[in-house]
Amino acid sequence: MSRQAGRVMTWQIWAVLSAVFAAATAILAKIGVEGIGADLATFIRTLVVVAALGLLLAATGQFRPWAGDLDQVPARSWVFLGLSGLATGASWLCYFRALKLGDAARVAPVDKLSVVFVAVLGTVFLGERLSAVNWAGVALIAAGAVLVALR
Repeated sequence: MSRQAGRVMTWQIWAVLSAVFAAATAILAKIGVEGIGADLATFIRTLVVVAALGLLLAATGQFRPWAGDLDQVPARSWVFLGLSGLATGASWLCYFRALKLGDAARVAPVDKLSVVFVAVLGTVFLGERLSAVNWAGVALIAAGAVLVALR
């Protein structure tokens, strides 16, 4: 848990906020991709993300390259964060191409099949365990994404 403005912020609150911002992302991106290529739109969005995070890190003192912060990052973290960054870039490119071609109200839910993939991969590769109720929820997410994608 983290503290913000004197109250506790749980992972559930952060996850809901993530969902709200992801929804805003889909709508804003769908409008923004009109009239330009999907790859250029992804590039512009990426520049904004990098600039915003840079400002956040600088404002909060979380990143001080002159103080050797990057030297303290383990090699394993570099490798996996690098691979994660490549996966993020590929995801964003595919997402913007899908938005260019389809309705935001159908693209975004199908994109959320990532929840299903994370559940499966988390159990296989990370040893995470989900209960029967959790797996039922995962199945409903998958079914919902398929139903939204149908014409």
